[in-house]
Amino acid sequence: MDYRNIITIEPGKRGGKPCIRGMRITVYDILEYLAGGMTEAEILQDFSELTSEDIKACLAFAPDREKKLFVVSL
Repeated sequence: MDYRNIITIEPGKRGGKPCIRGMRITVYDILEYLAGGMTEAEILQDFSELTSEDIKACLAFAPDREKKLFVVSL
């Protein structure tokens, strides 16, 4: 999935953390909800402005970010 049009990073918003479509909801927020046991349906119900594609973008972004952190640390 190409998440580049969904995940945004703005220096003045949420401390420059990756957010969803310029909103104040971060990738970390969504991943934390999923890790805590929330389902996609529950997240979408709680955050009506989100879409299924937004959640998929977070899941695609996370491993790419980890790969970049690993390469830089070598």
